[in-house]
Amino acid sequence: MLIGGQTACGMIYHPILQGATLFLMLAAKNLTCVRDERTLFSDLSFTVAPGDLVQIDGANGAGKTSLLRILAGLSRGEEGEVFWQQQSIYRQRERYHASLLYLGHQPGIKAVLTPLENLSFYHAGASQAQLWQALEQVELTGYEAVPVSQLSAGQQRRVALARLWLSAAPLWILDEPLTALDKSGVAALTALFTHHAGRGGAVILTTHQDLPAIGHQITRIRLTPPGEV
Repeated sequence: MLIGGQTACGMIYHPILQGATLFLMLAAKNLTCVRDERTLFSDLSFTVAPGDLVQIDGANGAGKTSLLRILAGLSRGEEGEVFWQQQSIYRQRERYHASLLYLGHQPGIKAVLTPLENLSFYHAGASQAQLWQALEQVELTGYEAVPVSQLSAGQQRRVALARLWLSAAPLWILDEPLTALDKSGVAALTALFTHHAGRGGAVILTTHQDLPAIGHQITRIRLTPPGEV
């Protein structure tokens, strides 16, 4: 067994404290993904516990987005299973999705609504002050009343990211969340990741950028084709 969140042979093991039982939020077991008759990864197993920040690495086409979609329950691998709190996510879809915030390549927002209306739609329990603060965090104040269809692709992406400041979901699965952010935006978002982990949440993300030093251990899983090290 490897200690310290290291990886080998497509598998990763979470550190286990001697004499203590580790509470796991998510467990991926023996996942295999095939696209266009090509195996992207196989026999991939890892666990995610409260407080974990997990970065999925790999070359373009290695299967990073495919893995995130499998973890989110949006697609299934050829083999393997994903468990949420020790039960298959496919046997508790509603409960699992209530505990999850997934942001994929597409922003997943409504083009006919404004940024403020989008956030209010997805987070009906948030106060106006909380909605405004979330827009401020992603530098969209001044655009709150503009229909999303009139915003740039980068601004639309930031509307989706603003949801992170309003989300109570313990598990965040994020595909390239740092895209379209400047240096200050990256710093604010990574600080939010640390804060979320510190409250017992977990973040799984992909990024082409190097994460800045955030004072929190990051577990990295590198996807490599079968047979490569």
